[in-house]
Amino acid sequence: QVQLVESGGGSVQAGGSLRLSCAASGYTQRQYDMSWFRQVPGKEREGVAGLYSYGGTIYAASVKGRFTISKDNSKNTLYLQMNSLKPEDTAMYYCAARGSTLARSLFVAGTFDTWGQGTQVTVSS
Repeated sequence: QVQLVESGGGSVQAGGSLRLSCAASGYTQRQYDMSWFRQVPGKEREGVAGLYSYGGTIYAASVKGRFTISKDNSKNTLYLQMNSLKPEDTAMYYCAARGSTLARSLFVAGTFDTWGQGTQVTVSS
């Protein structure tokens, strides 16, 4: 059974940093794409950063230059390094995985079939 487990969330002051981790297990496909999404109550889940299986990355305009997505294949773990955090980054963060495809954007939540439970990030001003 495929499972994604996030960790690393917490509370931080504006300007601070956090690193989120997403440990993947049970994934039988050799190639898969992964993304980070975030969601605040009352709003749709939005893509933050995505990583294609071949290594290509995309970032939301709001986080570009501040967040970095990466993956350690030896540990099957996806990371999101978040620097210069702002109060508007406050949200529940989710990692997601799907079989590798270039046909769909990494920010279309409906194309992902596996999700983690989420980890809360709170940034205070």
